[in-house]
Amino acid sequence: MVKFSKQFEGQLIPEWKEAFVDYWQLKKDIKRIQLLNNTNKKPNNHQMSSVVKSPFSSLRKFFPFQQRDHDPIQVHRKLVSSTSKGDMYETQLLDQFADTDATKEFFACLDQNLNKVNKFYRTKEKEFLDRGESLKKQMDILIELKSAFMEKKGKGNSSHYSKEEESVSSTFSINEEDSVRSREQTEDLEKIEENFTESNENEEDKSMDLKWEDGKLRTLSGHFLSGQGKNVRINIPLTTPSQTFSEISYLVMEDLFNKSSRKCNPEGGVLRVNKTRLHHAEKMIKGGFIELYKGLGYLNDYRNLNLLAFIKILKKFDKVTEKQILPIYLKVVESSYFNNSDKVVKFMDEVEELFVKNFAKGDHRKAMKYLRPIHHKKESHAITFFIGLFTGCFWALFGAYVLMAHLTGLYKRHQNSLYMETVYPVLSVFSLMFLHFFLYGCNIIAWRKTRINYRFIFEIVPTKELKYSDVFLICTMSMTAVVGVLLFHLTLLTKGYSYAQVQFLLGLLFLAFLLLLVCPFNIIYRSSRYHFLCVIRNIIWSPLYKVLMLDFFMADQLCSQVPMLRSLEFMACYYITGSYKTQDYGYCMRVKQYRDLFYAVSFLPYYWRAMQCARRWFDEGDTNHLINLGKYVSAMLAAGAKVAYEKDRSVGWLCVVVIMSSVATLYQLYWDFVRDWGLLQRNSKNPWLRNELMLRRKAIYYLSMVLNITLRLAWLQTVLHSSFENVDYRVTSLFLAALEVIRRGLWNFYRLEHEHLNNAGKFRAVKAVPLPFHEVEDEED
Repeated sequence: MVKFSKQFEGQLIPEWKEAFVDYWQLKKDIKRIQLLNNTNKKPNNHQMSSVVKSPFSSLRKFFPFQQRDHDPIQVHRKLVSSTSKGDMYETQLLDQFADTDATKEFFACLDQNLNKVNKFYRTKEKEFLDRGESLKKQMDILIELKSAFMEKKGKGNSSHYSKEEESVSSTFSINEEDSVRSREQTEDLEKIEENFTESNENEEDKSMDLKWEDGKLRTLSGHFLSGQGKNVRINIPLTTPSQTFSEISYLVMEDLFNKSSRKCNPEGGVLRVNKTRLHHAEKMIKGGFIELYKGLGYLNDYRNLNLLAFIKILKKFDKVTEKQILPIYLKVVESSYFNNSDKVVKFMDEVEELFVKNFAKGDHRKAMKYLRPIHHKKESHAITFFIGLFTGCFWALFGAYVLMAHLTGLYKRHQNSLYMETVYPVLSVFSLMFLHFFLYGCNIIAWRKTRINYRFIFEIVPTKELKYSDVFLICTMSMTAVVGVLLFHLTLLTKGYSYAQVQFLLGLLFLAFLLLLVCPFNIIYRSSRYHFLCVIRNIIWSPLYKVLMLDFFMADQLCSQVPMLRSLEFMACYYITGSYKTQDYGYCMRVKQYRDLFYAVSFLPYYWRAMQCARRWFDEGDTNHLINLGKYVSAMLAAGAKVAYEKDRSVGWLCVVVIMSSVATLYQLYWDFVRDWGLLQRNSKNPWLRNELMLRRKAIYYLSMVLNITLRLAWLQTVLHSSFENVDYRVTSLFLAALEVIRRGLWNFYRLEHEHLNNAGKFRAVKAVPLPFHEVEDEED
């Protein structure tokens, strides 16, 4: 049977852990009381005789009122000032019960936890209720706009107005009461929704105009949305390149024309709303309701788990002390605010009803698929079996490949350079790629074991999530195929086949992986593959896409895969230009376009990451993103100096490489330790670490910092040119590139640990979805 403490830790919301009952501290206090009772339980002869002589001792269990004249404790409820949130509870121990300091500390801790739970519950309840009220207002505005849109379209006037860009923000005045009244006078909501969703695609981008009359906004149905000094601004997040370009053009036009036009013609304002913008707004509001419902569910679970924790800890106390405290204190707990308030449950029902009506067309089952998604992914031993099978096959094939390569002397210096130039990059690309992927699977295991909520941080959709077992299966299966093809290729070469006859095998291998990545059929993790492609698209088109956590996390991974990208570029050129037929592997290096692209590959990952920092600064206004941008600029300069040194190995370029690489390394180490990991805090209770640590052993953090410094200095290989006896330099380069991938895998764990602790510090367990309609003050001269 699993202990309750394990169940409690497994079921609590990780970001709210500090707000839950400190069950473990209360258990420690009970153990102290038990230890003191065991040491003090040495009854003398007088006590023993009194027990034997008592004629009523056997009847006490039938008459509990005879055991004591009054309760051993009294819990007082204090009314606090209006500035504080909620009431405070304090337990008074009677003289015969307050016999030890351990008992006093236990009840003090118990009261503190009860007050903490009540305060947190009240705060979160207000937060979710306020968010819910905002969402309902947003829904009212959306319904009014959609009804006006359909009325305008029904009269056939929408074609007379110009097309509006999706990202342009407009304003109109609105009053909540008038909005509700006008909504009640419009057509039935379900009919409007049906007409809206079934409208012709050719009219999707056509907009409607709402006119100002006497300082009020008039719809075609004759309803007025009156203003009271407030405007509602339609704001769709700039998540796509088209929206970004539209916003830039809008800002320019607003600076040139709009301000003067509003001053000259205040009553001639026109609000243009097209179907696409309304669709985006509806999607945002729908996402807001989903996250709100999730948060309310978390809060309901928070209440139930804490109530169960109080019951369990009081039972333990009664068992140790042989007192009847549970019914007394539990009555207080049950009457406290967090257990007695029913606002959350009622509001969950209201949100559910609104969602069914507005977003599911009355289909309750469809609505529940969004609000309470159930993902029963069958756990099968088949995955474990195939992981073991492919692992064994990989090591067997790899051993055979290494043995054959050693016998033929392929990896020695200046031996058979054709093979090393054309075949070895294939092994380099796939080994670095799947080593990185394998380390990601190890990261998932570590995050799950330490209860780091990586799913919430990455905003992973459960249907697109890869478990660590899936990751390991993909790695072992893919590397088995790669090594198998390489072994077959080498076997054919040893049997006398020419390179021109067998090189196409490696091209087919690349083509097979590429086709599998973009395969449209629902096989081999299609949703995960497409999600990966979307993230890569967002990175490539930086800064046009809004930057999410997963986007810049993936871009950081690419910064550690520059050698892999270089090898991939060479193999693409080698096969696309047909050089594999003539075995002219030096052709790509002689072509100017390829050389320029070769230099660009060394910069691209850092450039993408720098553009993401710039976009985040533009969206959030935080100057720390500009400082982070400087880190990637220094990395680009160091990479450029290294490329120039490889081309012209002069002393001057060597000095430039040392200086630029040293500056970039110091910059990166500072950012790793202080910003990304949150370590090196002087006033921390953990010397040179941080106050909150997910791992129990502090030595692991110190060791990780040393390893990070050591692996960051791998660039010294460029200066030292060290080699391993007669091993080809490409093997040494692959080894150093693998060390950088390992360093990145180590970095990944602590980066997400710090992000999780930031979320936990702000009790952030649900995503804050931006809302499309915002009230703004009227502009004055």
